[in-house]
Amino acid sequence: MAKKGSKKKIFVLDTSVILFSHDAIMNFAEHDVGIPITVLEELDNFKKGNDTLNFEAREFTRLLDTLAEGHMLQDWIPLNGKTKGKLKVLMYSDTKTDFDAERIFGEKKNDHKIINAALKLQKEEPNKKVILVSKDINLRLKAKSLDLSAEDYETGKIKNVESMSSMGKTELNRVAATTIDELYKKGFVDAKKALGKLEPIKNCYYILKSSKNSALSFYDPVTSSVGHVEKRSVYGIKPKNAEQAFAIHAMMNPEVKLVAITGIAGTGKTLMALASALQQRRDFKQIYIARPIVPLSNKDIGYLPGNIKSKLNPYMEPLWDNLKYIQNQWKETEKEHKQLTEMVNQEKVLITPLAYIRGRSLSNIYFIVDEAQNLTPHEVKTIITRAGENCKIVFTGDVNQIDTPYLDSQSNGLSYLVDRLQGQSLFAHVTLEKGERSELANLANELL
Repeated sequence: MAKKGSKKKIFVLDTSVILFSHDAIMNFAEHDVGIPITVLEELDNFKKGNDTLNFEAREFTRLLDTLAEGHMLQDWIPLNGKTKGKLKVLMYSDTKTDFDAERIFGEKKNDHKIINAALKLQKEEPNKKVILVSKDINLRLKAKSLDLSAEDYETGKIKNVESMSSMGKTELNRVAATTIDELYKKGFVDAKKALGKLEPIKNCYYILKSSKNSALSFYDPVTSSVGHVEKRSVYGIKPKNAEQAFAIHAMMNPEVKLVAITGIAGTGKTLMALASALQQRRDFKQIYIARPIVPLSNKDIGYLPGNIKSKLNPYMEPLWDNLKYIQNQWKETEKEHKQLTEMVNQEKVLITPLAYIRGRSLSNIYFIVDEAQNLTPHEVKTIITRAGENCKIVFTGDVNQIDTPYLDSQSNGLSYLVDRLQGQSLFAHVTLEKGERSELANLANELL
C-alpha cells in the first residue's frame, strides 16, 4: 500500500479496516502501524458469531496476540519480516488540545476517541506523517477537518472499474463472411480466422460481424477454437439480447464452474441465473439461491417484527418474484408449473439468506449468490472455497449499487472476483448492459 523510499509514515487503523481484512496491519510496507485501544474495545463486540466480521475480529486478535509475545503493546513492537515497520496500541487520552474531536463534534463517540488517539500520536511524532486509515467516509472527513490526514484502505481495490463492462465481451467488425458461414455450419472455427491478431481470452464472448452477416461466439479453452453461441431458451425464458445469450451460455456450460454476471437493475441478471439453474435441475441435487442480508437503515433484522422467517421475507421477496415470473411462463395445468411448486416444497430449490450457507460443503449444488456486490473479497473467497464435487457457483450483482457502508465499486467482492479471475478456464464473466424490465425502468436508469 505504501511506496518504498517515501518519508516514513504511521498509519492509524480504524475498526472498519480490521473487520474488512484482519491482516491489514501487514500491508503497509516499511511504515509503522498504530491501533487505537478503542478499536480493540470495538472488536471485542464482534468476537462471537459465525459471520465474516466475527471471523475477521477473532483472526486479528490471534494475530495481535502472536505479535505481542514477549512485548508490551504500548511499546513499538516489530511486525514480521525485516522489511516491515512496527506496531503499537495507542491509548486514548482525554487531554484537551487545540483539535479535540469530542469537544468540537460535541459527542463522546468511539469514532472521536479514535481520531483523538491519532491526533495525540501526531503531536508525539512530529517527524513522521500520521495518517488515519478507515473504510468509513464520514470518519475520514471528520479527521481531515481536524487537520489529520485520512485515506481509505487501498489494498485489494480494483483500479479500473469502468473497464469491467467491456470485460468478457468484444465486438469484432470486418470478419470474413465465409468465416461466419463456417461457424454456423461446423459450430466452431479456428481462432485465428475469427479473431485475427487479437489474443484470445478464455471463455470470452465475441460478436463477429461482416458486411453480410454476424454471429455470437466464444473462445473455448478446451478446444482452443471459437465456438458458436446460440440464443437458447432456458425453462421458458428467452434471451432478449446478445449479452443475455452469453450469460445463459456461460451458466449452461459444464466446463465453466464459476460465473459472474454484472449489470444495472432490470437487465435480467437474477432471472437468467434462476432459469439456467432450473434448466439444469437434473444435473444437481439442489439449487440454492442466496443473498446477503443488508439491514435497512443499518438496523439489525432483530428490529423487525415477527419470527425469523417473517423478518427475512422482505430481503428474499425479490428472489421469489423472479421464481414466480418463471413459473408464470406456464399455465397452472402444465407440467413445468406444477414441477416448480414441487421443487420448492421438496427443497430441491431453496431460497435462503447467505449467512445460513456459511460453513457448509457445497457438493452437487447449483449455487446462485444474488446482490454479490454487498460482499467483501474475503466473503466471496470463503464461498468459493466451499465448492465440492459437481458444484457450480454464479455471482450476480451491480457493482455501482452497493448498500453496505464500508464497500464501494472498487473494493467489493464482485469487482474483486472479476478482476482476479478474468481469463481463467473455469471462470466466465458477462456484463448485461441493456435493461429489459420495461421502457419505464430503462427511462429511469438513463435519465434519473
